[in-house]
Amino acid sequence: MSIQFQPPSLIGAQSAHTGSNPFLDRFSAARAAGAIMLYDFKSVKPKKRLKEIIKVLMPEKKRFLKFPYKFKYNLKDRCVVCGSQKIWEAGDSMRPPLPLHKVRKGYPMRGTYCEKHSQIHRQYEMLEQQILADEHGLSFSAYIPSVKNLNPLSSGPLLGLKQIDIQSLSSLGWSIHPPSSNSESKEEELFRLIIENNGINERIKTLLTEGAKVVSGSEQEEVE
Repeated sequence: MSIQFQPPSLIGAQSAHTGSNPFLDRFSAARAAGAIMLYDFKSVKPKKRLKEIIKVLMPEKKRFLKFPYKFKYNLKDRCVVCGSQKIWEAGDSMRPPLPLHKVRKGYPMRGTYCEKHSQIHRQYEMLEQQILADEHGLSFSAYIPSVKNLNPLSSGPLLGLKQIDIQSLSSLGWSIHPPSSNSESKEEELFRLIIENNGINERIKTLLTEGAKVVSGSEQEEVE
């Protein structure tokens, strides 16, 4: 079953390109409405790439006799670049920040970015972080999203627990014991007791945080 791309709604922009024209140049194709894509840079140097992608994300302006005078798509739920209508949900991970009228600086606009230009804006943010990391001598690893595994049984049974896992389970009331052996040395017994002690301490902290009160021996005798 093949799924065809539905071009976004362009209210009041019937003559705008929808990204289906193969004869568009690199810059026009990136600014046109269409499917989500990664922008293909023309230059190699990072700072020139930054100027290039900022030019792509600049809000579209109205023109009179080829003179720009006002922003064209500065409306709510409209992409400021291509004019596509997009209503973002509050919990959407792809939701972009408020567009600025000069991308890097300026006042916030009333519009937003569509899915395509939201992805290009994220590419711009990663490029800017890479340049800052290179200037300060830090290492930068690009964000590559991975598909989460939704099947909890595909990973197989757990064969080991980290110290953080043991403390987390112990704070919830679980009792974690290492595997018992017939011939337990003193070192193994000490390790087992340390793990049990850490688990008991985490459970005590959780109970005290939840408001449990410590009852002394005299108060317990009075209750009895």
